[in-house]
Amino acid sequence: MTALKFSRKHLGIPYALFMALFVVFPLLLIIYYAFTDPTTGRVSLVNFIDFFTSNANLTAMFISLALAILTTAICLLIAYPAAYILARTDMNKNGVMLLLFILPMWINFVLRTAAMKELLFTIGMFNSNKTSFINTLIGMVYDYLPFAILPIYTILQKLDKNIIEASSDLGASSAQTLFKVTIPLSMPGIVSAVTMILLPTMTSYVVSDTLGNGNVTIIGKLIENQFGTMFNWNAGSAIAMILLVFIFATMLITGKFAEEDSNARGGGLW
Repeated sequence: MTALKFSRKHLGIPYALFMALFVVFPLLLIIYYAFTDPTTGRVSLVNFIDFFTSNANLTAMFISLALAILTTAICLLIAYPAAYILARTDMNKNGVMLLLFILPMWINFVLRTAAMKELLFTIGMFNSNKTSFINTLIGMVYDYLPFAILPIYTILQKLDKNIIEASSDLGASSAQTLFKVTIPLSMPGIVSAVTMILLPTMTSYVVSDTLGNGNVTIIGKLIENQFGTMFNWNAGSAIAMILLVFIFATMLITGKFAEEDSNARGGGLW
């Protein structure tokens, strides 16, 4: 009787089964429902046509994009100086200061959002519907700021200080060194931060529901409504497909940019 030989390839079998059951199969279901007419059961583009002809859906898409772009921009404006200070000064001895910045990541997402709601209510910003979008934006920045600080800090800490010193020796001012040397060299960290913030904010409807008083509807909320409230899997799958295409395109662009920048400069985030 021949004994079965074990190889390292067999270790990938559980992972392959997991991917097939919980990634590939659900994705195939989404594709099936997205391209199926809910009334006739035939292959159709009616779900996508309904989405792009609905003012409410297009408004939610625009709000999602605006919220994601603003959140990403504000997080970068706050995170880059913070990461730069942590990486270039003695304030971050033993990583204590960095730990304080990323500590909120260890707290439950819903709890952080609820805490921000109580804070906004205390200072009087939660009483008016006019501030719903601003409140949601504040909550998004608060929740996703650590995801911007960590990758930028990681890449800044790995930068060769001799390059910075050489820039100063060649007569560049601090501002010139920052914008012409430090920031270009830290682009992989910036791209990573953008990827980690831009895409999740479009689906974080918990923040918009909690802090927006139901007045801010993003694309993630549309998907949740179709699957959970209206039980319209066809429309929900179509919206999910549109979001998946957007996510794939964004990751392709940012990934290609990060790869080109890494190859040009001889290093990456990790």
